[in-house]
Amino acid sequence: MNTDELQKIVQKALEDIKAGDIKVLDVIDISSVTDRMVIATGYSTRHVKSIADSVIEAVKKNGCKVLGMEGEKACDWILVDIGDVVLHVMLADVREFYALEKLWAVKDGDDNKDMTA
Repeated sequence: MNTDELQKIVQKALEDIKAGDIKVLDVIDISSVTDRMVIATGYSTRHVKSIADSVIEAVKKNGCKVLGMEGEKACDWILVDIGDVVLHVMLADVREFYALEKLWAVKDGDDNKDMTA
């Protein structure tokens, strides 16, 4: 499955479970680990966990492999590694504090390409 198809599966699962403020960043030129980074907000720790679980279920249902998941004990920030796509699901205050969208901005001052559809 190509990166675009995988991204669409992740985005659809996020939308279906009502994840907030979904952003997709194309990090292929600045990351050796992944091509796309998807960031979404959950409104409670239970919601964050449910979002991650729903995405994992959707990805597996479509024949893709989940490489790992981190943060499921605290559930304020869960990272799901799906290879070409890495998902970050965070509580709003955690997302604001770490500001991943700014952290992954291109160094020359231009914002990274936001691929959110």
